Amino acid sequence: MRKLIATALCLAATVTATGCGATVEKSADPGSTAVTLTNCGRQVTFDKVPERVVTNDVGITELMFALGLEDRMAGFAMPDDKGDLTGVPWKDGYQKVKWLSKDQLTRENALAARADLVFAGWNYGFREDDGFTPDALKKLGIPSYILTESCRNGRTETTRGIMPPLEALYTDLTNLGKLFGVEKRAAALIADFKKQIADVRAKAPKGADRPKVFLYDSGQDQPFTSGRYAAPEQIISEAGGVNVMHDVQDSWTTVGWETVVERNPDVIVICDYGDMSAKQKKKFLLSYAPLRNVPAVKRKRIFVLDYVDLVESPRNPSAVARLGAYLRTVAGKG
Repeated sequence: MRKLIATALCLAATVTATGCGATVEKSADPGSTAVTLTNCGRQVTFDKVPERVVTNDVGITELMFALGLEDRMAGFAMPDDKGDLTGVPWKDGYQKVKWLSKDQLTRENALAARADLVFAGWNYGFREDDGFTPDALKKLGIPSYILTESCRNGRTETTRGIMPPLEALYTDLTNLGKLFGVEKRAAALIADFKKQIADVRAKAPKGADRPKVFLYDSGQDQPFTSGRYAAPEQIISEAGGVNVMHDVQDSWTTVGWETVVERNPDVIVICDYGDMSAKQKKKFLLSYAPLRNVPAVKRKRIFVLDYVDLVESPRNPSAVARLGAYLRTVAGKG
């Protein structure tokens, strides 16, 4: 995994338990009074502060680490194709918290870990196919918190996203801060993220100079990409670009190559993860005949970000900064 911008990540880490010599706000007592939060449009009450949280996937896990809450965790599940996790501000969290599964969470994982909260999302752990859902966990006596980026929006049975993705990030940090009694820590982290992004926005291309950007996750017959409710939407827009799939009212979804060609992106951003490397994905894009006249391919304007940069996570602001620096070099060049 490529090294992140050290300064930006150190700033993000200043309100965590592991970063840059920060003073840590003490989290709430397990015996504290009940907390009610709004999660995916529903009021959810937690009778006590969770002490054995189990998380699914890298972005969700790092939200806990960024708030210094690894002492409240019983484990996490995550495939091992997410890159080198030791070079991040939260490496102590990865060293302290048990890696329960290199696939995705199961009921067995949660029960074995004696979880008192499962923090996951739809398609980030929660799924209907084998019954790993908040309702099923509730029947086992295990509360859940759903990642806001993944909230189902009711347009279909599976479409996701109910608010702009950075707002989803800030909503989850605020909710976790309230639940665990670290509101000041959450507020400081959000304020720092907003400042980092505002600094990029101030220098970003404007108007007609904004490059059109297509996010390529995976898929050769049909590309898997980001609509308006997944993190890439605002990572691209705050960096000074325009997501060519902005009108797709979903988070992560499949589109047709003909749509990509029609929208004629100036830049393609590759999501680096999975069995196919970023280098292999780039080779495919540059050799795929239907794309040969697309400006991004003709001019080989392909930029790579890691999976964890592009899902809701505390690494989103750093991704905005890095993409912003790249877009400034190609803005206005057609």
